[in-house]
Amino acid sequence: MSFSLSDHFDGRTFHNQDPAAKARPLSDVWRWYRERRPTPWPRWIPAGVARYLPPTTRTEIGVTWIGHSTFLLQVGGVTILTDPVFAMHAGPFGRVGPRRVRPPALSIAELPPVDLVLQSHNHYDHLDPAAHVALAERSAPKVVTPLGNRAYLPRTVRSRTTELDWWEAAVPIDGLSVALVPAQHFSARTPWDRDRALWGGFVLRIAGRTIYFAGDSGHGAHFAEIGARFPGIDVALIPIGAYAPRWFMRPVHIDPEEAVRAHREVGAATSIAMHFGTIQLTDEGIDAPVEWLARAREEAGLPPTAFRVPEPGRTILL
Repeated sequence: MSFSLSDHFDGRTFHNQDPAAKARPLSDVWRWYRERRPTPWPRWIPAGVARYLPPTTRTEIGVTWIGHSTFLLQVGGVTILTDPVFAMHAGPFGRVGPRRVRPPALSIAELPPVDLVLQSHNHYDHLDPAAHVALAERSAPKVVTPLGNRAYLPRTVRSRTTELDWWEAAVPIDGLSVALVPAQHFSARTPWDRDRALWGGFVLRIAGRTIYFAGDSGHGAHFAEIGARFPGIDVALIPIGAYAPRWFMRPVHIDPEEAVRAHREVGAATSIAMHFGTIQLTDEGIDAPVEWLARAREEAGLPPTAFRVPEPGRTILL
């Protein structure tokens, strides 16, 4: 690798701000698989009627949940897609691995032309190469991603890709600033490339609005630091699912109670839940994250509008 040495890169692999916060070793993976008792999910949930609505003003933010961590964001005349995954499986070639239980709320053909893709890291439930190819054929969007992830993208996309380190920023489109911010997670696409590429979230500033996309993360001090560095976040997209069992998932995935803490720490006016209800990656039931979020929100004294649960294909206008 040619990346500069830093406090989170040792010349070979990246690590979290808290070096002790790591994905579990292979021995713990085997323990989890031996002991796990996953709550069954439905095999299939048919798509509802999508109600996609574009913003009506330049400063209005349109947020449309397509599924898992894939959102269509529109603000300031710019259309952004986060972690585009449209494959049926979160695994190699989109044909093996955990299978999604509900289809994407909008197909790629139904999307408006996409100007920018935010790619948070290289896990299969976040990076779908076929989706990048299809998007490139439709509108050739630019891509912003953490260091080391360009190599995981299709070759036809790499020339339009900007890689960033934590706290670095770029202006991929006039009037739009994109900063890469830390997350507490890990990366791997194969058994042999653990942590060879960086992971992170993004803070976007455009048309006087600020949007935070958290990517995938365990709970850590980075949430408060993001809030301090980027005051006035209008909307935060924060994961609430894939958290069970906690002994295994805690370092790399927040649970709904921690998501409410993160909402407060980043100082978001509104947060929107993601990373739930689409692909069964862990042991909790399909409805458990939403039910726990409602309890955690109430215990924190927050109204439902402070941390919202999106409906697939239904645009939230802010």
